[in-house]
Amino acid sequence: MNFYFRFSARIRYYLSLVALLSVGLITAQPSLAQDQAANGIADWVEASMCAANSRTVNLEQSPSFVFTQADGNNPRHLNAAQAGLTTANMSNLELSWAIAFPETSSLRAAPVIVGSTIFYAASDSGRVFALDTESGCAKWVYNADSRLRSSMTYDVIDDVGMLVFSDGNGMIHSLNAENGEANWVVSGQASDNQGMLTGTPVIHGDKIIVPVSGSGVLSGGNPRYECCENHGAITTLNVRTGEKLWEYHTMPTAEYTGAVSSTGVKQRGPSGAPIWTTPTVDAKRGQIYITTGENTSHPTTGTSDSVIALNLETGEEIWVFQALANDMWNYGCTTAGPNCIILADTNSVDFDFGGPAVLVNAGEQELLIAGQKSGDIWALDPDTGAVVWNQSVGEGTALGGNHWGIATDSERAFMTINDPAGMSGTSKPGIYTYFLGTGEPSWFYEVQPDCNDDRSDRIRNCGARTGFSATPLSVDGAVIAGGLDGRLFIFNSDSGEILFQYDTVTDFETVNGVEGYGGSIDSHSIAAGSGMVFIGSGYGSFGQIAGNVLLAFKPSE
Repeated sequence: MNFYFRFSARIRYYLSLVALLSVGLITAQPSLAQDQAANGIADWVEASMCAANSRTVNLEQSPSFVFTQADGNNPRHLNAAQAGLTTANMSNLELSWAIAFPETSSLRAAPVIVGSTIFYAASDSGRVFALDTESGCAKWVYNADSRLRSSMTYDVIDDVGMLVFSDGNGMIHSLNAENGEANWVVSGQASDNQGMLTGTPVIHGDKIIVPVSGSGVLSGGNPRYECCENHGAITTLNVRTGEKLWEYHTMPTAEYTGAVSSTGVKQRGPSGAPIWTTPTVDAKRGQIYITTGENTSHPTTGTSDSVIALNLETGEEIWVFQALANDMWNYGCTTAGPNCIILADTNSVDFDFGGPAVLVNAGEQELLIAGQKSGDIWALDPDTGAVVWNQSVGEGTALGGNHWGIATDSERAFMTINDPAGMSGTSKPGIYTYFLGTGEPSWFYEVQPDCNDDRSDRIRNCGARTGFSATPLSVDGAVIAGGLDGRLFIFNSDSGEILFQYDTVTDFETVNGVEGYGGSIDSHSIAAGSGMVFIGSGYGSFGQIAGNVLLAFKPSE
């Protein structure tokens, strides 16, 4: 069976809704609960539950995995003690269990792992699950009644374990991790500015730091839309109440510029510089580091495609490093639409920073390391934003070069590259590593298509789907990466030797009886902790391979 087409009808349905919304022919969609009830899938949740006497969530241990570490940094590295895994374990992993989520084509979120529980946001289902790491059954389930985009964060506040995440309606949810009950639910949006909440909120002290991905990038594809009006922002909330403390905007509110499109539609700006990444906290300097994407209309700003330092207490801008100026791009640019207005200095390449800046110790200096969709990796001085070193791979695309971010250990930065195979002579899909202090290259692995046997039947356009888009994860002396063709790779961090490889584009028998099948590995779908490796397999956006399974691997006995 061709896995690529499993959800084709469902995807076409949602794409048609998006298209109708964009031109104003419909104004609303059914709620997630109505949609699921209409498709008769509510009973699968009960089938996922543990036995009634096996639903205890024990939070006595320190977290084994969180997207943002307790100090506010995002290195995507776990030592052996944190992960419960060593480099030697990585070559003898075996599948322990799989759980599937119906009406799902994409899994995008990183979990939180504490002791014997993995807290997982099943994106399309609108639910958060507290799953038993050994069996995969659910101890509790929380229904947000909205599709979920962000990964989760965790901290202990007033002796209570707290999970925080955002939903597709721009709301921030705070849950009691022990029982899945909501502490509070509030809007994470910035004032007079609407945007998707894609990056992971960060808990630091008494604050929750929320990235806002406002831009107008999708609406820009509608020729009747007065492009564009929203922009990136940061809001900070009180961790106990959700009350807003301060907010930062990447630019002023958009106004009509006097320009009109080729079809006579009035234009607005500035817009864009969305923050769809996760902030990094530097408590020593009292700073927050954020990374941004492209502008979506003119005039362009000095904050697009940038790394920005903010004051932790006030949100005041301290410095800005702009990697590429005048990058103005929206969905109209995919079809030379009227809202894609190219001026003499316009780049229009969509070279966002798609992952957080990582604060690292590199010998006698500290550096901020960040990957960009241009294929660049940058090392900056955290005091000033000045460039210390820079390397580049390939030519970049709107979905990579480096799409969702990098990982680091004590010696190297690991940058995945998502350039499509065969795009041009400079296409370099794979993983590339650099020494932190100097930026000198270490080893690299340029991935090649694997379309032998029946993979070409299972994966449409198999030869072009080899890029590494998902954020990698460093564990002890190994680094884990995943491909858009569904292959999971684990490399030795020092040598680049392949320790483990697994094809996830196949059918899976699942612990909850839902039909399960794998697809592209993308976004933040790679995690490890409590002696196991967890992979979300399936990412049906952008013509990639839909899938619906969370896979749990552990070393064989």
